[in-house]
Amino acid sequence: MVTTLLSVPRLLAAAALVVAVGALAFRLEQTRSRGAGANAVLADPVRTPGVLNPAVTQANIRSTVCKRGWTATIRPPVEYTNELKREQMAVYGETGSLSDYQEDHLISLELGGDPTDPRNLWPEPYPRAAAVDQIENQLNGEVCSGALSLHDAQDKESTLKHTEG
Repeated sequence: MVTTLLSVPRLLAAAALVVAVGALAFRLEQTRSRGAGANAVLADPVRTPGVLNPAVTQANIRSTVCKRGWTATIRPPVEYTNELKREQMAVYGETGSLSDYQEDHLISLELGGDPTDPRNLWPEPYPRAAAVDQIENQLNGEVCSGALSLHDAQDKESTLKHTEG
């Protein structure tokens, strides 16, 4: 009977290969999870499922989300969002400068999202955050024109931010 023993250098080389393949797989998963948009961070459905503002309903959109300037009356202070952004960037594994990110609402204020619940906020990097702001405004226009229900717009926004950032 012949017994084959692997030498220490061969074992080390095999271990290094396993580590390298694991690191590559992790990096590929990180890249994939960035979504279709360049420099996007997908909202985690567990950490950031989205929370609605109970004061906003389909029945009162004319006096809330469709009223010019209404979101300014409920927008949280920068001190609050910056502190939350700092905490959430660490949880999401983001290491850039705070100014490179917008603490974004998963369900935007324009579509009846809760202004301060951390489950409705996450750090979204620029320039993706600016592009998504335009989509939020478009969805708000569709809700206010009657082309789309508030609920359907909220669903579209949630799906977008969970799948594309």
